[in-house]
Amino acid sequence: MIWFHKELTLEKINSINKNTLLEHLNINITEIGPDFLVGTMPVNSTTHQPYGVLHGGASCVLAESVGSVASNLILDNKISYAVGQSITANHLRPVSSGLVTAKAQIMHKGRKSHLWEIKITDENDKLVCLSTLTMAIVER
Repeated sequence: MIWFHKELTLEKINSINKNTLLEHLNINITEIGPDFLVGTMPVNSTTHQPYGVLHGGASCVLAESVGSVASNLILDNKISYAVGQSITANHLRPVSSGLVTAKAQIMHKGRKSHLWEIKITDENDKLVCLSTLTMAIVER
């Protein structure tokens, strides 16, 4: 288990995201695994680009949101916190409706940075986007 905040529930994690971009896009954390975190986002007019499919930027927001929450759950936030430093995204398949799911898995857990791989899939478990996210660890 990589989590510092072992007592947090999904309800508590999602309540922290009130009045943020995550709430606006209806991004919810749905699962905590031993070394991964899962979140979902609906694909609708709020997350579409003009051609009626999932906007690549919305995929990046989902990937960075899930990875950012995950990094901060690893840390003692009285000492440090994590902020996004770099994100790459390969958009592989269009999605026009439904729910997409992002699974963030830690690839590197260092003192100054974390590296996450985030796979976004559609409701048929087909890969929509593959992203890597580097989180900078900032001391308080």
